[in-house]
Amino acid sequence: VPRTRILATGGASHNKKILQVLSDVFNAPVYTISTTNSACLGSAYRAIHGLVAEKNVSFADVMKLAPEPRLAVTPTAGAEEVSR
Repeated sequence: VPRTRILATGGASHNKKILQVLSDVFNAPVYTISTTNSACLGSAYRAIHGLVAEKNVSFADVMKLAPEPRLAVTPTAGAEEVSR
């Protein structure tokens, strides 16, 4: 799917080999964010969205407040051929 990307968080997001496997399997770049308790962070953004929902603010607009993820790895050239 064009513009697909993976956002990896948690302990495994610090392991480049795991991220590379994800990138190769899904043929998509993998991004990470420098934050702890990423599940709590996602819940917080959903809560903000709930608070502003009456004002017709989209979740995409709320997520503009989130820190910008950084590119960790990209798919290895030819990796999609291996999975066929």
